[in-house]
Amino acid sequence: MEDAVQPVATTESVDRQLPDTNANDRFEQLGDAREESFELEEIHTDGRPLDEVKNELNGRVRAKELDGYLILPANMLNDGKAEFFGRSAGNVFSKRFLQKALSKAIREERLIEAHIDSSTVQRLSMPAQLEATKIGVAGGERDSGEGFVLVFGVGFVMYLTILLYGQVILGAVIEEKETRIAEILFSSVKPFTLMMGKLVGVSLVALTQLAIWGLAFGAFALYGVGVLAHKGVPIHIPHIPAINVVYFALFFLLGYFIYSTLYALIGSMVTTAQEGGQLAMPIVLLLVVGFYMFLPVSRSPDSSFAFWISMFPFFSPITMLVRIVAQSPPFWEIALSLMVGFGTVVMITLLTSRIYRVGMLMYGKKATIPEVMRWVRLS
Repeated sequence: MEDAVQPVATTESVDRQLPDTNANDRFEQLGDAREESFELEEIHTDGRPLDEVKNELNGRVRAKELDGYLILPANMLNDGKAEFFGRSAGNVFSKRFLQKALSKAIREERLIEAHIDSSTVQRLSMPAQLEATKIGVAGGERDSGEGFVLVFGVGFVMYLTILLYGQVILGAVIEEKETRIAEILFSSVKPFTLMMGKLVGVSLVALTQLAIWGLAFGAFALYGVGVLAHKGVPIHIPHIPAINVVYFALFFLLGYFIYSTLYALIGSMVTTAQEGGQLAMPIVLLLVVGFYMFLPVSRSPDSSFAFWISMFPFFSPITMLVRIVAQSPPFWEIALSLMVGFGTVVMITLLTSRIYRVGMLMYGKKATIPEVMRWVRLS
């Protein structure tokens, strides 16, 4: 629907109409809530066939005199069914708006016929409102449910980013090995420098894309939420403390670098993309298991299981964030998890650089675990 004031006709298949809390007032009240209003024109069939009336109204819709028209059958109060025909019949917002207005009108008419005051029914059927909050370390109360939306979102984005750009790193390493470009590059740079350059380069590409997504989400939060609210679709953006945003960023980077380094390690061990895909399956399984730790940790964030699982570096990027949101652990636990995680990144990087140096120059056969251990000793 395009105009600020939108003409909508209502037709009735028999000489009967909704009660005199008329539909126009109801539509106008709901329309004001979304900064739109409907100018209603009531049309009776006056004994004419319904198809004839519909053909006439269809012509007015095509001529853009009307946005659409509603057909209100005589038995609508019994079965609650009505029909809408219009130029934008598939518009989700307009359909929800019209359905809401009709439902309210029908409900109130049914209550009037049953001699029941609608305000009494609304008061008796009003649901309880339970607000869940948690008490922070400083003693202040904060909403304990809003942050889970962001934690789940961060975890899902981390999962997709690692899978997507991990495969990019894996493919780039295998390509350099297959084309023997690595042999030429090793004459100019150290293997460790080449590997880190590849990791950092792909990481910057990933972060650039995430920054674009973040800007798009920020624009939506600033402007899109208000527009949708006016359309009758309210969306609440949760308030997240600034320190939690910092934790989200740190654990996101931690998880990304742990797994991307493992992808580089696998790339240096194999000779074809098919072998790389097979060896990468354990990494994918680690990601999936870590993601599924979300629920048990959120149920008991202060349990021993939650503590130890949040210290395991391959799961901590997700599980520690869940604990932070559900029940803020002591700062030393968060710091310890970060230290263990980044220490793991350093260890994996050093191990990968040793294997990378030998593995990039090995061709012809699939690497085995004993052979990889021998590469580590040789380097």
